Amino acid sequence: MISEIYSCSVLGIDGFMVQVEADISKGLPSYALVGLPDTAVKESKERVFSSIKNNGFKYPMKRITINLAPADIKKEGPWYDLPIAMGILTASEEISPEIDLNKTIFIGELSLKGEIRPVRGILPMILEAKAKGFSSAVIPWENAREASLVEGIKIHPAKNLMQTIEHVCGMREIETYSSNLAELLENNTDFSFDFSDVKGQNHVKRAMEVAAAGYHNIIMIGPPGSGKTMLARRFPSVLPPLSPEEALEATKIYSISGMLKGRSLITERPFRSPHHTISKISLIGGGQVPKPGEVSLAHLGVLFLDEMPEFQKSALEVLRQPMEDKFVNISRVNATLTYPASFLLVSSINPCPCGYYGDETHNCQCTPRQIKNYLNKISGPLLDRIDIHIEVKRTAYEDLENDAEEESSLSIKERVNRARDIQLDRYKNENIFFNSQLGASQIKKYCSMDKEAKSLVKDAFEAMNLSARAYHRIIKLARTIADLDGREGIDGRHIGEAIQYRSLDRKYWEVF
Repeated sequence: MISEIYSCSVLGIDGFMVQVEADISKGLPSYALVGLPDTAVKESKERVFSSIKNNGFKYPMKRITINLAPADIKKEGPWYDLPIAMGILTASEEISPEIDLNKTIFIGELSLKGEIRPVRGILPMILEAKAKGFSSAVIPWENAREASLVEGIKIHPAKNLMQTIEHVCGMREIETYSSNLAELLENNTDFSFDFSDVKGQNHVKRAMEVAAAGYHNIIMIGPPGSGKTMLARRFPSVLPPLSPEEALEATKIYSISGMLKGRSLITERPFRSPHHTISKISLIGGGQVPKPGEVSLAHLGVLFLDEMPEFQKSALEVLRQPMEDKFVNISRVNATLTYPASFLLVSSINPCPCGYYGDETHNCQCTPRQIKNYLNKISGPLLDRIDIHIEVKRTAYEDLENDAEEESSLSIKERVNRARDIQLDRYKNENIFFNSQLGASQIKKYCSMDKEAKSLVKDAFEAMNLSARAYHRIIKLARTIADLDGREGIDGRHIGEAIQYRSLDRKYWEVF
């Protein structure tokens, strides 16, 4: 007899349906598993055998063939255990299903006793099942909160194989599990780091406000101890909140990576801060079967590179494509996958190897050649993709002793949210969400400048020897500054402030 059970798997960050066909026929006892299974799937034979036997059911001593369709996509992971067990029990007529198996998917890893263990990637699987018209899903109990974020499909969390069988046979239905996505995202303003902790550095805080409002990349240059890392750690506290769609998209990436760590939903914009010894594969993603890298884990959030010149140059150069395209294509023998990588880059550098070039209180010990070689570790094309360059000076003693209360992150965030609301309304028909995403044609449409602003841009372009990309980034920065100012048009003040944020263009570095 043949049975058909539906399950799901993941390919990249998306799920895809898998049909588990079980055929039991007369012949010498054998077990054949086909459909490009990996080692974890092949080992399901022993787990399924023990689970069925230890729950009091008879394992058929016949010729068993399991097919995982579609057969041309490699299957990996242990989550096929439960559907294979249900397929064998149904095909051998050990159980008589009372529910519609064509509208239910089964996902879960089995222990030898029949307990159902959690799996990674449950969210994209359930999203795919809903899209394909399935009405219910039987999944591991530990994955219930994550799976229930998807509305429109009944989630039945099972703890063991026997509970699943009783549900399928109509003996005892597993209660559905539900949660409210909007409630999970509400009141999510408790940050352990706040800008009110930072004394002085008002010009840097302003630059970060502009970066957060328009989703612009930013680089800070300053001596050791000037507060670059401290400021970067507080940057996520002023970013706009995640929308429900963004939260689900970020959660999908962490789900397939197995990095949710007990959470059911990513409720804050991710903040990734890899060490400078990271390889380009770990940064961009890859492996024999491609996995998301740091740029994808920072999707819709922040990628912080502290002491940027200390990173391998090859690792930094791979950032150029995702910074421009907002996704990465990873090609391997086993698969070619696309991962989203729309991150906001926050980076910091010292002005020289010793860190004290231009410092008023320390003498720099570096030669001009050493300084130039150090800064040249960041290539011109990469620097060109960073919108804001801001110098961080050492905090003055008077600022540290000042008892006046600094502006809080919540106050800054209110202005950022107002600017973002303006952008969302302006670009509602353009499929973009921030000023940094504007293309050349959209800049002409949405970035109208007065005569003074156009004159300033022209002078800056010629004096600083800017590239076309830098020219457009100045205008996009000015658009964000105007939004923070509540102005529809861009005037000279907005352009003037935007130009100040390009101090590290190549012409500046050539003085070394």
